[in-house]
Amino acid sequence: MPTITISRELGSQGRQIAENTAQALGYHFMDKRAIGEVMKEYGLVEFHDEYEIAPSFWDIFDAHRMERRADMINMLNKVILALAQHGNMVILGRAGFAVLRDYADVLNVRIQAQQEQRIAFVMADENITGLEQAKTYIRDNDQNRTSFIESFYGVKWDQASAFDLVINTSKISPEMVTNFLIAAARKLEKKQKPSVRVAA
Repeated sequence: MPTITISRELGSQGRQIAENTAQALGYHFMDKRAIGEVMKEYGLVEFHDEYEIAPSFWDIFDAHRMERRADMINMLNKVILALAQHGNMVILGRAGFAVLRDYADVLNVRIQAQQEQRIAFVMADENITGLEQAKTYIRDNDQNRTSFIESFYGVKWDQASAFDLVINTSKISPEMVTNFLIAAARKLEKKQKPSVRVAA
């Protein structure tokens, strides 16, 4: 039962692709809201803020906060592993690719786009009117995601080798990407392989 993880740059239409792929396949769709609800059940109500906001220099010296962050990451890993074990999942963001990078029946996908397209999409989607404000919004988002992934998983968020597939939606339409992911998932389904770790 395959799982698709989708890591996307803000403004690359990765969410649209993930939602459409899950719907077409009849898979469960898990995003930050759904995963956050699971985390809340374990009392980790601040997980969203910890993920979205990079720790400051002084936070590093706050042993209690760093221990709390480590507990959250441990629980996040368990949640994502449980979702993959269930199978038939599309997991959007939340370090899914880093947690499941060694699993044979998981397709790790990165969706990216050129800066101009990202700015245009973010301005429309977030109702941002200023060009510089949109650039800053994107830059801050990228930095926070990069900090989170590198700090806790030791991989670069934008490192192509961390993914099975990297697609630029400035050149390939979201519809084409969705159709490709559907075909790839169907092929994985036919293999009927269990979730077994493979040698790196």
